[in-house]
Amino acid sequence: MNIEVKIPSAGESITSGVLSIWHKKNGERITRDELLFTLETDKVSQEVTAADSGILHTKVAEGEEVKIGQVVAEIEPEAAGAPATPEPTPKQETAPALAAETPKPAALVPTPPPVAKAPTPTPQALSAATNSRATRKKLSPLRRKIATQLVMAQQTAAILTTFNECDMTAIMALRKELQEDFSKKHHVKLGFMSFFIKAVVNALQAFPSINSRIDGDELVTNNAFDIGVAVGTERGLIVPVLKDCENLSFAEIENSLAAFAVKAREGRISMEDLSGGVFTISNGGVYGSLLSTPILNPPQSGILGMHKIQERAVVLNGQIVARPMMYLALSYDHRVVDGKEAVTFLVRVKECLENPARLLLEA
Repeated sequence: MNIEVKIPSAGESITSGVLSIWHKKNGERITRDELLFTLETDKVSQEVTAADSGILHTKVAEGEEVKIGQVVAEIEPEAAGAPATPEPTPKQETAPALAAETPKPAALVPTPPPVAKAPTPTPQALSAATNSRATRKKLSPLRRKIATQLVMAQQTAAILTTFNECDMTAIMALRKELQEDFSKKHHVKLGFMSFFIKAVVNALQAFPSINSRIDGDELVTNNAFDIGVAVGTERGLIVPVLKDCENLSFAEIENSLAAFAVKAREGRISMEDLSGGVFTISNGGVYGSLLSTPILNPPQSGILGMHKIQERAVVLNGQIVARPMMYLALSYDHRVVDGKEAVTFLVRVKECLENPARLLLEA
């Protein structure tokens, strides 16, 4: 009896996905626990393995949308015999039969209908395809989810952005001084993001309103400090969440970020990795962005935008000097956060970054 291959559950609220890749093709042999297909949902990419060994018989094509629980293939147990031979057999039987009925002199006579290849595209069709000025393809589930979330954020929150700039001299000097010892001890590089996460936690503790959200007619203030870090992937933007950042050391933050980067690159980000989050940090600077207005990640009330570090002329103690500066942008929900709180929150972040010793670096 054939074994049904069904679409597994991919987490709460997910009812469908796209079967993006068959790692084994129809009619091929597959062994137990071997990679079978990849399921793309609006949140994660999930790889599914075979529950048993046998011959694979697929029922849906790559790129089709499938429902949770839907049967997409069957595995014919190997005990049932070799399944690859039945298909060629009828063709081998019919060919000699036709040849026997055809006289030898007629064997060389052309047969126009089969050889004519009627489906060959006309020159006009080829020209139309070649000169096409646009390509149309279906949005991926993740891209559809991103689009929906961004529109919802714009429509449901009163988004406002405040700006400031940060002198990165102290952090860059501290990183340079500690990098070698930090890397040897913790087996990971000391990056900028751990400083920003610690600075954000410090500011959230000082200004709880930005760690709040609206739920119906209630204001919910989070007591946790779970920070989401936006990561760009080939599939789109995802936001893995570091839990309980107030309790994490710099080394633990850096190792967690490195692990997320590997999982994102390999398509192994899980629902648990993306769940929760009270505040988001987005780093457009890695792509060269000098300034931007980040969009909230609902239902959160704040998001910090990091940008490119660029040497600029600034006035310091009455002298014009060149300093490595970064623009900071805080977008916030004005329904929850007053302008004064938002501005002072961002100033607090700036002060922590410009005086990193106050973050109690655990090198």
